Amino acid sequence: MSWIQSMQKAIDFMEDHLLEDISMEEISQAAHTSLFHFQRIFSLLTDMTVAEYLRRRRLTLAAQELRKGERKIIDVAYTYGYETPESFSRAFRKQHGISPREVRSYRGKMTAYNRLVLQVNLKGADPMEYEVVEKEAFQVVGMKEEFSCVNGENLKGIPQMWGKVNGDGTDQKLLKENTGPVKGLLGICVDKTAEKKNHIDYWIAAARDGGEVEGLEMMEVPKANWAIFGVHGAMPHAMQDTWKKIYSEWFPSSGYENAGGPELEVYHDGNPNSEDYYSEIWIPVK
Repeated sequence: MSWIQSMQKAIDFMEDHLLEDISMEEISQAAHTSLFHFQRIFSLLTDMTVAEYLRRRRLTLAAQELRKGERKIIDVAYTYGYETPESFSRAFRKQHGISPREVRSYRGKMTAYNRLVLQVNLKGADPMEYEVVEKEAFQVVGMKEEFSCVNGENLKGIPQMWGKVNGDGTDQKLLKENTGPVKGLLGICVDKTAEKKNHIDYWIAAARDGGEVEGLEMMEVPKANWAIFGVHGAMPHAMQDTWKKIYSEWFPSSGYENAGGPELEVYHDGNPNSEDYYSEIWIPVK
């Protein structure tokens, strides 16, 4: 089953249970994938978190019910998961720009988010630069932080972590230790679902031959067949766009699957704000 098919099954499950208190675990099970990968790939393909999709869809349907005028506002609020009329009104106004009462009286425009239907773009108009290579296990040294994936907290925390590393000189310290088989600063994402639900470890590190380094943590990246994708362009958009193309175009048509394990972003020397900047994405595949 392709990633697109898996994501569509999860979307269909959410739509069938919009009025229920469904968990992320139940949704990811419908996609037949791990919770971490489901939330990550969903965000890449749709540009929103799972929680945002559910909230937008529920408030869209709530607005449609209110416009019919057949039920009380408080009843509609409870139906769509809000415990108080006040919390419902705040969320409703944030999405639609008007209050539930104004919708009831046919004043103002509403903002509708329709049911998602994912499609695969297999035209190949824009070529993707990649190679698949086998590499032995190697060690990295660096900094590690744990992030929750709930409500996209990792998407907020990881850029802050990079800002700190780039600001306090840790990036230069890591580059001095970069004696291993991968050149450049590494952003490494490690799924911790088996140990701690909804959490990942994120490393900013450098590959190094040798033992431990004072003040830095160490991890072994296991032997794997890596699909290595070239990324051309300024950060962060070039990296984000390539991730999206990998899962919406390359995986569905390549015959490869994600093998699990750490995923790497490799940042080479140069100006990351330049349109000529080169970086890489490494994904273990089978």
